[in-house]
Amino acid sequence: MNPETRLFIDGELVTAASGATYPNINPATEAVIGEVADAGTADMERAIAAARRAFDETDWSTNHAFRHHCLQQLQAGLRAVQDDFKQQISAETGAPMGICGGSGPQCEVPISMMDFTLETLPDFQWSRDLGIAEPLGQRSRRLVEKEAIGVVAAVTPWNVPLQINLAKCVPALAAGCTVVLKAAPDTPWSATMLGRVVKEHTDIPAGVFNVITAADPVAVGEQLVTDPRVDMVSFTGSTAVGKHIMSQAADSVKKVFLELGGKSANIILDDADLGSALLSSLAVCFHAGQGCAIMTRLLVPRSKQQEVEELLKTYFGFIQYGDPAAEDQIMGPVVNQRQYERVLAYIERGKNEGARLLLGGGTPAHLSKGYYIEPTVFVDVTNDMTIAQEEIFGPVLCVITYEDEEDAIRIANDSPYGLSGGVQSASDERALAVARRIRTGTLMVNGGNYYAADAPFGGYKQSGIGREMGPEGFEEYLETKTIAIGA
Repeated sequence: MNPETRLFIDGELVTAASGATYPNINPATEAVIGEVADAGTADMERAIAAARRAFDETDWSTNHAFRHHCLQQLQAGLRAVQDDFKQQISAETGAPMGICGGSGPQCEVPISMMDFTLETLPDFQWSRDLGIAEPLGQRSRRLVEKEAIGVVAAVTPWNVPLQINLAKCVPALAAGCTVVLKAAPDTPWSATMLGRVVKEHTDIPAGVFNVITAADPVAVGEQLVTDPRVDMVSFTGSTAVGKHIMSQAADSVKKVFLELGGKSANIILDDADLGSALLSSLAVCFHAGQGCAIMTRLLVPRSKQQEVEELLKTYFGFIQYGDPAAEDQIMGPVVNQRQYERVLAYIERGKNEGARLLLGGGTPAHLSKGYYIEPTVFVDVTNDMTIAQEEIFGPVLCVITYEDEEDAIRIANDSPYGLSGGVQSASDERALAVARRIRTGTLMVNGGNYYAADAPFGGYKQSGIGREMGPEGFEEYLETKTIAIGA
């Protein structure tokens, strides 16, 4: 697989200062597939210092044409090694090759999505003239300038690691920021490989981009988010960790971008064709349900519950899984032993709270290795149950019945989260009207898909702060300065 096992600090691929490494484990086989540098606080100190120096002492933040040139090189370099990337991502995430190649979100698609940033950068309006006015009787010409925010801490998860690494680092670099990327410990190669590509394929100056991997992310992670030399933290992960990062960053009043958990509702209205509408429920099997925006609550008319149950039994029976090399599978294992035990504990809690297990709920008999969990569907779920309120991050679907459209909207909004959702109806107009009343950052209506580089992604409520991708995602990494000149 030709992985990169070293850190990338101040323009060099280096081992950890202590010489420590830790194993990278394939969740589909539970086998050690290699190792990676285990960074400590000394390594993080070097990375932060390098990023600070590169921002303060080079023209990276102001040389827009040079940045565009370097990011073009980065995209070309990523494409040159994308076959290695696909193998590595499949091995360390457990995602089957069916979602690591082609139109899957794990490799080729996020590399192609860099096009949006590359097209945005040359024409971006870095300065605008507000003209002359006389505030408080002082004749003044006013300018509004956009400037890079500074040093960015990019803290990323393990579910779609390359996609999220690029979604944070590419706009930040394009905006003129310098970056310290702290990867999830479970998927280190998806970050360290970026360091190799930057080193071998680009003219990005030393210190502008740095990569840290660590078996225990707490010490180096807290060092990164609390350091006053870091101007912004961009984090994707659980809501609990996001809250902690907010509190840790508060002392130095850093800007914080958070893309957090979800418990998205898929509303099937009473006029929808059940046969086609319920196919969307299979999304809980995609990457074993390890996606924050996956619709894990299925809201259906109470009058159609029996028909829904029969269709779900049929549809979920078609899901095959267990072969990481398979191009025709969408489901793999969950990422590690801890997550495996966590999901199974949620399933037990669902049963104990009175939900009825329609199918799944355990470990597959045909697989003796790997952190696999059967596709699981609960029915007779009420929205106050733990499995309906908390993010499980596994292949678990909760079916909740509603009385009428108003009841469906109430249930969908009765959540601490607000990341995504869906509405399906025989009428686009009716579905859109319902969608506009759902308090979430993204919605899919009648099979539409918002996932694209030009579409902002993020959540309401405890699903986060700010937006990733799209123009809004680019501007997250910019400060706004207003200048008045006496006229």
